[in-house]
Amino acid sequence: MKNNVRILLCEDDPNLGSLLTEYLNAKGFETTLATDGAEGLKFFKRQPFEFLILDVMMPVKDGFTLAEEIRQLDRHVPILFLTAKSMKEDTLKGFKVGADDYMTKPFSMEELLVRINAILRRSAAIPEQGEEEVNFQIGKFDFDYNSQKLSLSGEESKLTTKENELLYLLCKHKNGLLERDYALKAIWGDDNYFNGRSMDVYIAKLRKHLKDDPKVEIINVHGRGFKLLAN
Repeated sequence: MKNNVRILLCEDDPNLGSLLTEYLNAKGFETTLATDGAEGLKFFKRQPFEFLILDVMMPVKDGFTLAEEIRQLDRHVPILFLTAKSMKEDTLKGFKVGADDYMTKPFSMEELLVRINAILRRSAAIPEQGEEEVNFQIGKFDFDYNSQKLSLSGEESKLTTKENELLYLLCKHKNGLLERDYALKAIWGDDNYFNGRSMDVYIAKLRKHLKDDPKVEIINVHGRGFKLLAN
């Protein structure tokens, strides 16, 4: 993992915020601490960050609202949510606004580091040119994996990292079965319940991207996975 990754940490608990900042800096990251969501947005607009850690429950602007506003500015920067709640609804909401992962308090510093490095590895996982096919024809669509673009009749859609990785796997298995567990482990790193629900959200997003060609379809294969049906 490369050094000097710039992390924006938004945490309103001063003790936890200071502790996390000190720990992450000691591990080679460049960490900026914001104590509420509004301050976090101000910092994000001021300088580029390569990773975000957002507490869900913050004053002024909560983590979900902040993530939605940041996604308007940058669709690809990885986001890890911190939450004191264990409710499935909160976790799923986090995935819907673009989270890459979540952690429920309390958690260990070592687990946090493992999660950060796993997300950064996934975000940087692009096949080497010449070694892997990176351009695909999906019905009337052209899909360029390296540029994360899906094109139809000159109109381009920019895909998020998760959308891009998932569509890539579907294309590699086009008209065949993409096993659910395989996709979860390849992209999310774990096939647990919450990651499974997150993948379902991204499958729905890909269906919307591909809806303008009625001959292209992503179907569920119950209990097994998905099939991308296309010429």
